[in-house]
Amino acid sequence: MGVNLGDILPRRPVEISDLKGWVLAVDAFNTLYQFISTIRQPDGTPLMDDRGRITSHLSGLLYRTSSLIESSIKPLFVFDGRPPIEKEGTVESRRHIREMAEREWEEAIAEGDTERAARKARASSRLTSDIIEESKELLRLMGIPVVQAPSEGEAQAAYMAKKGDANGAVSQDMDSLLFGTPVLIRNLAISGRRKVPRRNIYINVSPEIIELDRALEDAGITREQLVDIAILVGTDFNRGVRGIGAKTGLKLIKKHGGLEGVMRAREIEIPNYERLREIFLNPPVNDDYEIIWTLPNADGIRELLCREHAFSERRVDSAIKRLETHFQASKQKSLDSWF
Repeated sequence: MGVNLGDILPRRPVEISDLKGWVLAVDAFNTLYQFISTIRQPDGTPLMDDRGRITSHLSGLLYRTSSLIESSIKPLFVFDGRPPIEKEGTVESRRHIREMAEREWEEAIAEGDTERAARKARASSRLTSDIIEESKELLRLMGIPVVQAPSEGEAQAAYMAKKGDANGAVSQDMDSLLFGTPVLIRNLAISGRRKVPRRNIYINVSPEIIELDRALEDAGITREQLVDIAILVGTDFNRGVRGIGAKTGLKLIKKHGGLEGVMRAREIEIPNYERLREIFLNPPVNDDYEIIWTLPNADGIRELLCREHAFSERRVDSAIKRLETHFQASKQKSLDSWF
């Protein structure tokens, strides 16, 4: 879920065309979860093949990612490794919420309550090892780089952006900024018309960009202080302090300088706060990756999607053609630059 800092971090809309030529490090788990959550039937049932296996993630990766590539965006996908031990409580809590939502989804289906079923179905979404491994396989077949993070994928993506190997990170979660990504792109995978939960209205969800240096300058704080605010509010690794949201956290940190000052003034204690800082400021990352986009393996894509999961050959071939055409055009453009 990430930390809720939206009230203090200014965002601005961005067009897909503005990102032309950008290399973007995509938080794979976050994006796959978006696909699993949103690519569903009206009653919340995920896309499935003729054997009842979920295929929402494969559909999202093929069609939405190929659209980005056709727009001259160069994505690479960063997958999570082993999470910090401090995240165990969050993982367990999310598992419990998913299980409850799944039971309520089944009840809503039985009662014929389509809207409630769709809402509960999204909350029950989860990534399995099969979904993760199939996603990696499809991405490699599509010729898209796959990077394995030692721990948090957002931290690895931020590291790659800070190094200059990517122009920014893609995630719905603002944790990427705590990890230090210079640029965060949100809503890239889920842009389009979306229904507002519990209301019979629709809104347009568009990509947006947050630039870390500009956000820090506007708020008058450092990245270290932003991390301290997040710890006060609550992250995936700690519960936060009751009654403190982003705006209050900002005021307190600016007034007292940092967590230590806030804890003294408020007479509160935040267990392991120094370790929490380290998770964001010095996370495990590595340089063991290669960023190369290649011609898609058309036969491999057809084998996985059409023969294994009964995708429409016509639609799959259309996506493959778009990938091949863009790859060849990019290759020719690179060749022409030598003359």
